[in-house]
Amino acid sequence: MIEGWRRALVLAPHTDDGEFGCGGTTARLVEAGCEVRYVAFSIATRSLPPGFPPDTLAREVREATAELGIPEANLTVHDFDVRTFPERRQDILELLVAMWEEWRPDVVFQPSHHDVHQDHQTVAQEGLRAFKRTTILGYEIPWNNFDFSYGAYIGLEQRHVERKIAAVARYASQQHRRYANADYIWNLARVHGTNVNRDLAEVFQVYRIVA
Repeated sequence: MIEGWRRALVLAPHTDDGEFGCGGTTARLVEAGCEVRYVAFSIATRSLPPGFPPDTLAREVREATAELGIPEANLTVHDFDVRTFPERRQDILELLVAMWEEWRPDVVFQPSHHDVHQDHQTVAQEGLRAFKRTTILGYEIPWNNFDFSYGAYIGLEQRHVERKIAAVARYASQQHRRYANADYIWNLARVHGTNVNRDLAEVFQVYRIVA
């Protein structure tokens, strides 16, 4: 199925969510010739540690997505204020609908509905409305998911996980977070792979499959 996807859209409420949630799968898709577009909705200026310029995450997401093989022309970065997405729900929906009308992706990767962060929930909910005519997979952010349906596993090779780790490493401003750790990323990929008799994998919640 994955080989048939020619246009994939990654929705990241904040810069780095897409890398954590589906960075390995993104690397695999790019390698297979799929055109991947990445949309980040916030550069989370108010969440930056002291000493980092306000535009830090805008720069870091360019570097990180380049590690996954996404050309800069396929990266869109918005500047919605962090933790205010519920108040901007209609604006976000209209952006998503415009993406559907303009590009018609074959698959959309977005946060899970079980993600407890309010910004992630908003993108997940509005993503279902905007992209209900195509395949939608919810990616796992383990530290935010109290519940998760393990419905789709995408097998990865070592080089795909290495690209994911290289992408996450580009976020110098986020390296204080415990999950921004190569061992954690490797271990998660190994656990998911073992569950389906593969070496490595990422897992997704299935919201819609259109084939």
